[in-house]
Amino acid sequence: MKKKHVQRIFSNSKGLLFIAGIVLLILIFHRSFAQSKPWVAPADADNMKNPLAGNSSVLGEAKTLYTANCGPCHGDKGKGDGLAASGLNPKPADHTSEAVQKQSDGAIFWKISEGRAPMPAYKRVFSDQQRWEFVTYIRTLSKGKKK
Repeated sequence: MKKKHVQRIFSNSKGLLFIAGIVLLILIFHRSFAQSKPWVAPADADNMKNPLAGNSSVLGEAKTLYTANCGPCHGDKGKGDGLAASGLNPKPADHTSEAVQKQSDGAIFWKISEGRAPMPAYKRVFSDQQRWEFVTYIRTLSKGKKK
């Protein structure tokens, strides 16, 4: 009896559409769940020291690079509200947020270097110096934030 019922589901187009819909929902749920996992840098990244920490002379170039390369997703002010942000999953981080600002410089450097979909890895795009400049610039973004 059970076998005939299964055969009936697969023998008509409505049954096939139903099964395809279930599979699609499972795939969508699985993908969105996987993307919602917190992004944590490895512990050894916390030991990396920013050679440019407190060096304000790099901020002009860093802002230019940030606006051109990070701004489309993170927004020019780093709030995660860039023009491309609405179509991304997970959403870009708000670099002005406490969650980002409390991370170590090394963790932020590691994330910029390694990336995570949809954010690309930048270790082959930007030099170590430039990636540390990004970190140094990101540190300034919370300073103008209203509390």
